[in-house]
Amino acid sequence: MPVSTVTSKGQVTIPKAIRDRLGLAEGDKLEFTLDERERIVARPRRATGRVEGILREYARAKPVTVEEMNRAVRERAKRKAAPQTR
Repeated sequence: MPVSTVTSKGQVTIPKAIRDRLGLAEGDKLEFTLDERERIVARPRRATGRVEGILREYARAKPVTVEEMNRAVRERAKRKAAPQTR
């Protein structure tokens, strides 16, 4: 199990095996929480730009208009309100 030492400034080095597994690189941010057993949980805090890049493949070639969005919302509401048949 990888081990790290806390410095006088409260800093730790994340072992390479852990950095590699989480895909961490210089400048990445971590979010720290404590679980119910007082254990430290550190999760990568992904930058918005990365998410945008991941979702880019789902983007449409042409942006959706407000009218198209409104129409889709109305149609979904109608389907949801319609009596369910089994």
